[in-house]
Amino acid sequence: MSTRYDVGGLQVDRIIEMERPHAVPTTFFPNTPQSVFDDNRPWLEEIGALDKATGNLVLCFQSHVVRTKHHTILVDSCIGNHKDRPNRPLWHMKTDDTYMKQLSSVGLSVGDIDFVMCTHMHVDHVGWNTRLENGRWVPTFPKARYLFSKKEYDYWAAEHAKTPNNAIADSVIPIVEAKRADFITSDHAVDDSVALLPTPGHTPDHYAVMLGKGGKAGIITGDLMHSPIQVRIPEMASWPDYDPKQAGATRRAFLERLCDTPTLCCTAHFPSPSTGRITRWGDGFRYTPVAA
Repeated sequence: MSTRYDVGGLQVDRIIEMERPHAVPTTFFPNTPQSVFDDNRPWLEEIGALDKATGNLVLCFQSHVVRTKHHTILVDSCIGNHKDRPNRPLWHMKTDDTYMKQLSSVGLSVGDIDFVMCTHMHVDHVGWNTRLENGRWVPTFPKARYLFSKKEYDYWAAEHAKTPNNAIADSVIPIVEAKRADFITSDHAVDDSVALLPTPGHTPDHYAVMLGKGGKAGIITGDLMHSPIQVRIPEMASWPDYDPKQAGATRRAFLERLCDTPTLCCTAHFPSPSTGRITRWGDGFRYTPVAA
């Protein structure tokens, strides 16, 4: 399966760390009754978003690498190795070489990354920011500047001060202490082909990444949405949402922006190929996968 896309002249590669049936739908979307998933099950199964055997949501955990004329940019750094995640058995103290092999398979090493962007600071989007070296957390990508939303960082740093958060402690603060972080606003532009789009709600200052002139070629969504069912029903809230109402409003506005356009929607967690286009479907929208 190819994981490479040409997006407005930019080369975009998916770096997949894990893809599997991940969660019971009504657990991940606690305010949504099982009947909604039953009604939508045929098309969700058809595109691989629900596992036929278990009925669980299939989620992909991945990064996107964007190569422009001037920069190589990694968007979201996934789960990571040697991370203490006792409440996440599949992620806890992981030691596999999947991620690094995927990076190598697209012709890159950690030293080739110029920028690391974290759409937000949840555990599965910051993990490979750091690696364990002689008992210390050091930046995985030694030449990269890490672009952190200042508002997002301030929120999580304050929360961590109140209640320790392992992901912030091992994957975010060491980047700041190593002086590799650049604090930005969520409408920052790297150049004329890569710019950020504020998409708050899932976290206080979540952002998406627009690709191509005017962001019309493609958009990397981060956790603006986790499953294609949220395209059909934009107001469907996931359990990690910081502000469910704002997240739903942001999602609907985003989908209206992409609806019936050629813009590629490059998602963080939809099942492979994880990339598609958005069209109208009644009072909601339809996600149609597009193979690489």
